[in-house]
Amino acid sequence: MQTLRVLAATIVLTTSGVLGAGADAGAVSGASITGAWSRTDGGLRIAIEACGERFCAVNTWIKDPGNGEAVGDRLVMTLQPRDPVRLAGEAFDEKRGLKYSMLISVGQDAMTTQGCVLSGIVCKTMNWTRSR
Repeated sequence: MQTLRVLAATIVLTTSGVLGAGADAGAVSGASITGAWSRTDGGLRIAIEACGERFCAVNTWIKDPGNGEAVGDRLVMTLQPRDPVRLAGEAFDEKRGLKYSMLISVGQDAMTTQGCVLSGIVCKTMNWTRSR
């Protein structure tokens, strides 16, 4: 599974009670998903920002673009708080036209994303650190 698709599967999809993209949207326990993130294996960097009432994760750097990922690929996410440290929802991969269910755990400097397709049968988890 490609990195952006996995992030999508772990970050966003359509749910009831959509969060607005205001200052507190995308935040749990004071930590926000917005900003620059690096995958812990060093293969990808993304920027997550508000885009309308949703969040967009955009590839900003890729170590190996040969796997189908490209700088500028975008994942559009709809998230809501699930509990004090997690966000859940759906993500849409614009390049591939795919939807993913997402679960994101976020702290001040670390984030774990889990993305799933096929009603949760196929899932992948990724770990991220906040870039400074």
